[in-house]
Amino acid sequence: MIERTAISRIEELSKHFPVIMVCGARQTGKTTLLREFAEKRSGINYVTLDYPALKQLAKSDPELFLQQYKTPLIIDEIQYAPELLPFIKINVDKNNASGQYFLTGSQMFHAMKNVSESLAGRVAVFSLFSLSYSEIIGRESKAFLPDDVPFFEQKRTISEVFGQIYRGGMPKLTVDREILPEDYFGSYMQTYLERDIRDLINIKDEEKFLKFISCAAARTAQELNLSDISKEIGIDSKTADKWLSVLVSSGIVVLLSPFSANTVKRIVKRPKLYFMDTGLACYLSFWNNPRALELSAMSGAMFETYVVSEIIKSYANKGIDIRSRLCYYRDNNSKEIDLLIVQNGKIFPIEIKKSANPGREVLKNFSVIRYLNNFEAGKGCILCMTGSTLPIDGMNSLIPIDAI
Repeated sequence: MIERTAISRIEELSKHFPVIMVCGARQTGKTTLLREFAEKRSGINYVTLDYPALKQLAKSDPELFLQQYKTPLIIDEIQYAPELLPFIKINVDKNNASGQYFLTGSQMFHAMKNVSESLAGRVAVFSLFSLSYSEIIGRESKAFLPDDVPFFEQKRTISEVFGQIYRGGMPKLTVDREILPEDYFGSYMQTYLERDIRDLINIKDEEKFLKFISCAAARTAQELNLSDISKEIGIDSKTADKWLSVLVSSGIVVLLSPFSANTVKRIVKRPKLYFMDTGLACYLSFWNNPRALELSAMSGAMFETYVVSEIIKSYANKGIDIRSRLCYYRDNNSKEIDLLIVQNGKIFPIEIKKSANPGREVLKNFSVIRYLNNFEAGKGCILCMTGSTLPIDGMNSLIPIDAI
């Protein structure tokens, strides 16, 4: 079993909140994470609402259901019985203890709305994505920051990296190396449509929804242009907005906001879209060979998607909300920086390049940071395939992607 970095964060949250909600895309390991946590802390009961009889009882008589299953209790797939939430609130308020309920939900679009309304102030929400590279190799990791990286050597070749990009980080694909990604993700998408999407979109639109998500995958690491996607598929802008919110809410994609500050003008307003599992992005954009992907025109975008998703996971696994930390920069003068990490009044600029020696000219746009009022320039880096950590100047370094 691969130990998740997140387990220590779940332990910490359980000391301070009566309810812990673990959200994330289907099959990212939410149930396994909580069961592993339960093994380390004895006395936690478990029930799943995947069973029709239990789901029916939870919906028809939620009070009786909770009487039968004593706390501390893991309730898997809480979105199937939102009727439980008001009674969980009653129990929480009555018992006044931390770590009473641990909930999971794949349909974040519904689950989060119900949980936030019913358990406001009582629940800690944790987002779980597919496995990071650090988790796969069993290495301790921390939230990535360019000025907090020790000397590091790149262990993987570019072909090995693209092999990982092509396969992704889903736990099942990581543990069972015999499963072909196209077989796994074909089944994954069918389950995603049948169990998560039918409640959110009209069934007759499923074919167009698949085209929509495939178009989005082909545009990963790009600024989001919903108008272009909706025209290509033949849907209106309202439908495109709704479907995008489904992808975001179910943990399939993350939208990286452009940098903004009150004193900064002429900043491009579109977010950049990133798939959180590159294996799924490859499947949806019809790549079935890692070598072909490596040599393709899309290789740079997939490489950037992989690096950004690894950085996002390094923050999410520590329970840090990336919305206040990570963004990108691009202005109307076409000055662009792939990623900015904003922390404690400093901005740390990051460029992402597939090459081993991208050159100093890649740093040219870092100079815009000095003109951003109220922020100090932190150390920057180029994340790339360099053989080892290498200083470029007093403020910037080449850093191998294996260091994330």
